[in-house]
Amino acid sequence: MTPSPSPGSVPPAAPDDPDAAAAHADPLDSANTANTVDTVDTVDTVDSLVLHATDNGVSWLTLNRPDAMNAVTWDQRERLIGRLADASADPDIRAVVLTATGKGFCAGADLRGAPPAGERVAGDVARMIRGGAQRLITAVLDCEKPVIAAVNGTAAGLGAHLALACDLVLAAESARFIEVFVRRGLVPDGGGAYLLPRLIGPQRAKELLFFGDALSAAEAERLGLVNRVVPDGELAKTAREWAERLAAGPTRALALTKQLVNASLDADRSTAFAAEATAQEINMTTADAQEGVASFVARRRPTFRGR
Repeated sequence: MTPSPSPGSVPPAAPDDPDAAAAHADPLDSANTANTVDTVDTVDTVDSLVLHATDNGVSWLTLNRPDAMNAVTWDQRERLIGRLADASADPDIRAVVLTATGKGFCAGADLRGAPPAGERVAGDVARMIRGGAQRLITAVLDCEKPVIAAVNGTAAGLGAHLALACDLVLAAESARFIEVFVRRGLVPDGGGAYLLPRLIGPQRAKELLFFGDALSAAEAERLGLVNRVVPDGELAKTAREWAERLAAGPTRALALTKQLVNASLDADRSTAFAAEATAQEINMTTADAQEGVASFVARRRPTFRGR
């Protein structure tokens, strides 16, 4: 995933140091660190760092770089974007779960294995953010299947925004959310200043973004950033239960509902009402909508097939 532009390269962090792990490396300086940082350059390696499994219509995407608190490389970011696009296009995938191994959900972005860049010129940083962090967040927001974040540990910087972009957020009791950008003297990127005010209002968002204090899972739930906090040992079980419920639902209706809710935050009433009417018009052509109406008339439980 694309990081915020930091002043220079950062050495790998120890697994028990989330603040250091959340520090961003500058992809535009990646050539200077090429001799000290292993790059991810084979399909097999990327597959081992972004685990993927499909079960009961659910696509499970698991960040697997626990020694770096799952700070995400350029290649991992591209793989996640690709997997989310695949989920949208595959009618047999009806929900997505995004989670991670180890103590951290995602400590931000680590692009020291990104393709080497030349001399920096004005506009490079903005271009890098648009093509990286913002593309990743957009891939989550625009995924046509509901996406659940199962936050198993620290979610910092872009890692926090990755979780908050998901449609539903489950958090283990040990999880923490940290807006680390201000600690580095940086502006939040990866959609942070867009997502947070829409979730908790502008003043609460400013408090988190201005101070950069670690937020416990319980406090995140209280503020409305998290749907539910569960004991650490029950996170995977709860995520599976929620995902399988979504996977058994009317998939196209859920996709249209997601689009309506996301768009409504930036729309006036007439635009939102027009979009709602159009979405229902489209939805009524689906087999699941017809099944829903037929089951209501027959007084039985519907069987949705995602079509």
